[in-house]
Amino acid sequence: MPSELRPPRVLLDATAVPADRGALSRYTEGLLRALHGLGADLAVACQRVEQERYVALAPDAQVVPGPAALAHRAARLAWEQTGLPRVAHQVGADVLHLPSYAIPVHAGLPTVVTIHDVTLFAEPERHDPLRTSYIKSATRTAARRATRIVVPSKAVRDDLVRLLGAPPDHIDVAYHGVDHGAFRRPTPEEVKRVSDRLGLHGHPYVAYLGALEPRKNVPNLIRGWVRACSGRADPPALVLAGSGGWDDEVDAALAVVPNHLRVVRSGYLPWSLLPGFLGGALVVALPSRGEGFGLPVLEAMACGGTVLTTRRGPLPEVGGEAVAYTEPDPTAIAQALSALLDAPEHRVELAEAASARAEAFTWEGSARDHMAAYTRAIDRYAATHPS
Repeated sequence: MPSELRPPRVLLDATAVPADRGALSRYTEGLLRALHGLGADLAVACQRVEQERYVALAPDAQVVPGPAALAHRAARLAWEQTGLPRVAHQVGADVLHLPSYAIPVHAGLPTVVTIHDVTLFAEPERHDPLRTSYIKSATRTAARRATRIVVPSKAVRDDLVRLLGAPPDHIDVAYHGVDHGAFRRPTPEEVKRVSDRLGLHGHPYVAYLGALEPRKNVPNLIRGWVRACSGRADPPALVLAGSGGWDDEVDAALAVVPNHLRVVRSGYLPWSLLPGFLGGALVVALPSRGEGFGLPVLEAMACGGTVLTTRRGPLPEVGGEAVAYTEPDPTAIAQALSALLDAPEHRVELAEAASARAEAFTWEGSARDHMAAYTRAIDRYAATHPS
């Protein structure tokens, strides 16, 4: 165990973190960079091909690349149970942080697991059925066996207690931060560059950024946008940006969009274009049915976007009074979107409020909350595992 004169040595297991800059990747990168900035004593286990990435993120950390076989999911899952505890012993870790839901059953040291959301327990039909069974089992194990649980919102904490019976006094809330260097108000030149790339050339648009999966509610967004814009003389386009997904209803909803309305499916947008894309939209519409935190909402707010989202789960914790809200059905989305399109002054007010509110969400603040969770885990483990 660490002495009172030094911070605990933390081993962060990044072997399951994809390099796709998705939400898990942004969480891990933001947290690791902030922990390093606070002077935390860090070790990082990672995929061999990701070693340079983590050395760049935390130059003072001890980065331990795993075997090449970890590129295969089955091998990684087996290694997490046996190889990861050995790495923890080798680097002299005082606490092991798993930034996803998997946990070694016999870790041999205090463990902190981040559980990002439990929406698949509440609405399993809105998740990929091929992954649901394993993730539910692993999440239950983590909730039961972890020394401490970190969650990104009070809503997830409450759902963990309600749905999985997790002890509330074992859960720490640590809000995500936002990279204020990457997500910021864009310049007019950045807005123009994105608009031209999308083929819009200054034409107004409603933006969506995210995966096309059922809980993101994209089909109802499309239907609501059609209802809100069909009768307008100069209707804004709808731009669907982000990674793919498995929501079969998206194509069905797009198939009946009237010919005079324009949909742009941009796919993945480079990181550097996101401030112009989000900050340049009339409205950033993210009417999700369920989130663990709502990082895209926060990132759109940081870019000075006028955000329309729902009151589901933690989204009000993120948006507060700085965003507009809707129910997730097409009629409600149409009404809320129409109200925003008809009120340019209100859009400006919301954008200003959103940008200001986003400043309160920092990775440094999140890292401090994580450090407190590590200390609590060490103390609790010492109390329950007397030497």
